[in-house]
Amino acid sequence: MNAPIQAVAALMREVAEKTILPRYQSLAASEIVEKAHDDVVTIADRESEVMLAEGLARILPEAAIVGEEAAHADGAVMDLRGADLCWIVDPLDGTNNFARGKPPFGMIIALAAGGETQAGWLWDPLNERLCHAEIGKGAFIDGTRITARPTGEDRPVAAISTVFLNEEQRREVQRNVAPHFRLVDIPRCAAEQYPRLALGVNDVSVFNRTLAWDHAAGVLWLNEAGGRAARLDGSPYRPDQDGTGLLAAASPALWDRLAACIP
Repeated sequence: MNAPIQAVAALMREVAEKTILPRYQSLAASEIVEKAHDDVVTIADRESEVMLAEGLARILPEAAIVGEEAAHADGAVMDLRGADLCWIVDPLDGTNNFARGKPPFGMIIALAAGGETQAGWLWDPLNERLCHAEIGKGAFIDGTRITARPTGEDRPVAAISTVFLNEEQRREVQRNVAPHFRLVDIPRCAAEQYPRLALGVNDVSVFNRTLAWDHAAGVLWLNEAGGRAARLDGSPYRPDQDGTGLLAAASPALWDRLAACIP
């Protein structure tokens, strides 16, 4: 299929300029709501999702829409992930950072067909960087095709999210991964983490939570760039399937090296 690459990119830019950037570092306390432990939503998330949904419906009226905030309000929305055609929308990724008035944050959109991601967009409003990919056609940054590259460090750099791990899982990371990789902090923003894996900043990442709006676009983009992102057992990531655990790396060899450390 020919994904509407430019139309979606233009929509993301427009929505960011109208709903996200004007509220950056200017949110009132009443405009930030805790929806779960260590997980907040802002007025910018909600307004962005409404505008994105309206715009995407104009671009492909036949496609279902699964938005993060809509799914939080109504769990039945998740059933649409396996539709013949489906938009998957994170209207403001990195909300915790945004609510604190600091980067990174971004917007993520994926287009799936029958539960398989066909195209993905990751938009960084502050730096005006667009990462996009279409299945089988490569990965691009601002229109230039890119190939993922490792950091080249002797000890590969591992950005591992421990936010949603229990204490035993954190100890396993220290015991099994730390001896072989240099551990660094994560940005708490998938729209930033996936580019870091392709641009020589990080070599590998481990994600515990694998929600479709966080990962569908980034997994496709990294794989199209020549890196590898897959479930812990090596099976493909599908946005229509639930589960935990996802490994991502700048190259298949680095993915294998990390997988060997995960019990």
